[in-house]
Amino acid sequence: MDLKLKGKTAIVTGSTAGIGYAIAKRLAEEGVEVVITGRSQAKLDEAAAELSQSGKIRAVLADPATAEGAEALIAAVPATDILVNNLGIYEAKPFTEISDADWHHIFEVNVVSGARLSRHYFPKMLEKNWGRVIFIASESGLLPPAEMIHYGMTKTAQLTIARGLAEQTRGTGVTVNTVLPGPTRSEGIVDFIRSVVSNPDAPEAEREKAFFEELRPLSLIRRLIEADEIGSMVTYLASPLAAVTNGAAIRAEGGIVPTIA
Repeated sequence: MDLKLKGKTAIVTGSTAGIGYAIAKRLAEEGVEVVITGRSQAKLDEAAAELSQSGKIRAVLADPATAEGAEALIAAVPATDILVNNLGIYEAKPFTEISDADWHHIFEVNVVSGARLSRHYFPKMLEKNWGRVIFIASESGLLPPAEMIHYGMTKTAQLTIARGLAEQTRGTGVTVNTVLPGPTRSEGIVDFIRSVVSNPDAPEAEREKAFFEELRPLSLIRRLIEADEIGSMVTYLASPLAAVTNGAAIRAEGGIVPTIA
């Protein structure tokens, strides 16, 4: 299927691995000129070299979790057709052990980074009468996990920002949506699952099975989502074919959330 994205430009934050990398790859395959970002020059160079086999890639060393990093990215790329706010972190920690510093840090990375970039790029999209802003949230924004409440809070915040921005797009060709992945196979997920299941020394396949039985029992697919499955969903939402999807929270979480939200 031709998603009619050839000639468009995109920024995907946190895109040297995992979901961000998969999104960048799918967009590039559709003919989008993609800017990837990261904090490590070595990882950026490696990712850019691999992704260049799929299409046109530009790498910018910048961390939008800081004001200086966001400014560096904006200076390097003043405008874009598509902004994918994917940058995010997570950790399992008991609520009583989440310090003030933990709360501030995860909010800065997961929420403020996307708000900073949207504050710059979103008005330019409105002026041009076309654009896509997509926040990569999580099912945790609807069902906050007991083992990482601070993470769930940031994902709910992303839903609020996205819907608020979408309200400002009335009658334009701009859309703002949120994608809610469930647990997705990516760098770090193995260690995370080991840290939360009852038997961390079990073989990896058994730990994954236990994770869904013990911590995500509502999952319908009962497996980790593959990053490229999220990449395909985001690429469709970024396309002109998804013009009537606006202000939506698109669930791509394997059925963990049992009710319509």
